[in-house]
Amino acid sequence: MTGQRQPGWLRVTDEARPSGHPTPSVTVAGAAARTRPALFHALTDALGLPGHFGRNWDALADVLADRLDAGPLTLEVTDAGLLLADEPPGQLGTLLDVVGGVAAGAREPVCLLLRDTPQRLPDLRHRLHAVLGGGGVAVPPGGPLR
Repeated sequence: MTGQRQPGWLRVTDEARPSGHPTPSVTVAGAAARTRPALFHALTDALGLPGHFGRNWDALADVLADRLDAGPLTLEVTDAGLLLADEPPGQLGTLLDVVGGVAAGAREPVCLLLRDTPQRLPDLRHRLHAVLGGGGVAVPPGGPLR
């Protein structure tokens, strides 16, 4: 994975509160977002999404883009190794595609902060590498992405 660059919108860490991410921050527990419907429910609560939120990937892209019109956002996922863990691996990849697409078109910065314990970071890195196929996100084996 040498030579790969991590996109600016993605951070993976074991730090309790890493520095350098835009505020405000909303937090979602990975344990409460093990499935796609549970993730959409957790995001609805955390972001105060409207009742008409369609609870699908396209609708998520739309509401995140709308939210970024109000200013920068950090979406922090604690216990990130559990995020979408009960879904097929491609669902995590789709989430990353959605956030990356929104970040590319947003006027304000967005950060997806995946936080977990040092013991669980290797599994999370493995999942990220598997869904991204090594394409574009550096997931070093010896330390958290920052």
